[in-house]
Amino acid sequence: MSGILTYALHYEGSFNKNSLGAVSEAARLAGELGQEAHAVVVGGDDLTDDLCASLGAYGASKVFRAKAPEGLAQPVVDVMAKVIGEGGHSYALFGGGLLGFEIGAGLTARLNGGVTMEVTEVKVSEGKLVAVRPILQDSAVVDVDYVGEPGIIIGRLNAFDARESGDGASATVEDVEVELSDWSTKARMVNRGEQRGADVNIEDADILVAGGRGLGKAEGFEMCEELAGALGGAVAATRAVVDAGWYSYSAQIGQTGKTVAPKLYLAAGISGAIQHKVGMQSSENIVAINKDPNAPIFEFSDLGVVGDLNKIVPKLTEAVKSKRGS
Repeated sequence: MSGILTYALHYEGSFNKNSLGAVSEAARLAGELGQEAHAVVVGGDDLTDDLCASLGAYGASKVFRAKAPEGLAQPVVDVMAKVIGEGGHSYALFGGGLLGFEIGAGLTARLNGGVTMEVTEVKVSEGKLVAVRPILQDSAVVDVDYVGEPGIIIGRLNAFDARESGDGASATVEDVEVELSDWSTKARMVNRGEQRGADVNIEDADILVAGGRGLGKAEGFEMCEELAGALGGAVAATRAVVDAGWYSYSAQIGQTGKTVAPKLYLAAGISGAIQHKVGMQSSENIVAINKDPNAPIFEFSDLGVVGDLNKIVPKLTEAVKSKRGS
């Protein structure tokens, strides 16, 4: 068997962070299995030899390149189905994100494989891969293995770390000719959703200041923005305030938004419902400010402050600015 195949999404000359995480994870797992990690890239003339070969630095030994509409799921399913059919890959591994979910689901249906979504960890047991995922609103975790091939593994956003070897490794690039299915050419890219209103990529930020309904109104986010600016971080939001139009969709954290793992997550006026928790619980340090001492977020915070955020946040911002200015 050829091992593990991943899909690497690219945009403006660079690969998506979660895709690089998937390639790195595939390389680690393939090494333990005594197999190889391969990647698929789909696009146009911007997929240069050098760009494709650069995935070697993240552990891919071979990159399959196909000319097809980029950023759409169905053309990628066509390409990956052909590569797996000819190469006999045992597993397909995807980083988090809506596109990864759509491709993984389509590939599962096409190849009659087994699929596990929202995976947070993958391990090797008795010569096979085992996917670990939360269940019952993240109250428990289960191990999932596969009785057939290929096994489709779709991670959560930021579940896999991108690890560059630093040894200048270069992947072999092989062009693949694929006849796209009729339905694969029906859609076209109009707008990249992740770019909407996103001046800062919150998934890459080390510090996040997140606001919830406790801010009271849209203008309350001005406090969050000022504090985030003083800390050198970015602003995030809950689904409730995004749905209310208080802040940009691109900043939404949670089950239906983005998953983040910053070094510091400061939650202002956020109750901590399970739907929000699943998107930020992997943060290294969680600080919560809420006037309700019984708010669920205090149960998993490293530091909880009970009080009026309208008084606390401005004071904290002032203290940070004073400290950094000294």
